[in-house]
Amino acid sequence: MARTATLLLILTLPWTYASDTPDRGGQEESHDFVFARLIYSGGGWGRRSSWSVDYPKADQQFLYVLRKLHDFNFIHPRGRALRVTDPEIFRYPFLYAVEVGHMELSPPEVEALRTYLLRGGFLVVDDFHGSWEWRNFYRQMKKVFPEYEPRPLSVEHPIFHCFYSIDRLIQVPGLQYLYSGSLSEKGGVEPHYMGIEDDSGRLMVMINHNVDLGDAWEWAEVDEYPRPFAEMAIKLGTNYIIYAMTH
Repeated sequence: MARTATLLLILTLPWTYASDTPDRGGQEESHDFVFARLIYSGGGWGRRSSWSVDYPKADQQFLYVLRKLHDFNFIHPRGRALRVTDPEIFRYPFLYAVEVGHMELSPPEVEALRTYLLRGGFLVVDDFHGSWEWRNFYRQMKKVFPEYEPRPLSVEHPIFHCFYSIDRLIQVPGLQYLYSGSLSEKGGVEPHYMGIEDDSGRLMVMINHNVDLGDAWEWAEVDEYPRPFAEMAIKLGTNYIIYAMTH
């Protein structure tokens, strides 16, 4: 209860955070955890690529809340974006990827992501919606793990209780909710929290389908964006990081 009350207080305060380009090295050695965003192939249109949606604001605001809320000084205040084929990927136990319904992994990316995850890495995918985007994401994951299937996670799973204890999973909508009034996008009415586990039962991939945590982080300080959605997004993100660092 105390954690929830403090979170609500943080969400009502004016926010000041580092809005410059996220750190790409140099000071990371003084921190135990760096929030890493995955750059992947596919999903490019014009000058924008789908991996970069909400970037860097969503990542930075989420990290700002974590450091203010819990004095998590072990977390670097700014994130990093890198490709899974970057040799430095193994320095980062946690990867975050958005709009993965448009992902098209190359053979080197498939091999690198498989190696990263089997060696203990943890990937969170977010902000993809509807049946078409699910089918494309599923195809990409089957390239990486032909032997494993995504499965639904019940609210009793340890990932939902490793820091905050979450007793109900809800659909966290994107910013479009403010003008559409709809929680869903692209026909994705039901939120799906799913995972891909290794042979020991460790989650390697956390899947948020028909859910948009990134938008909730990015717009959490906006009065019009409902507090319950921002609160849930921050709780889930916090739990995902703690899980990645402890499993």
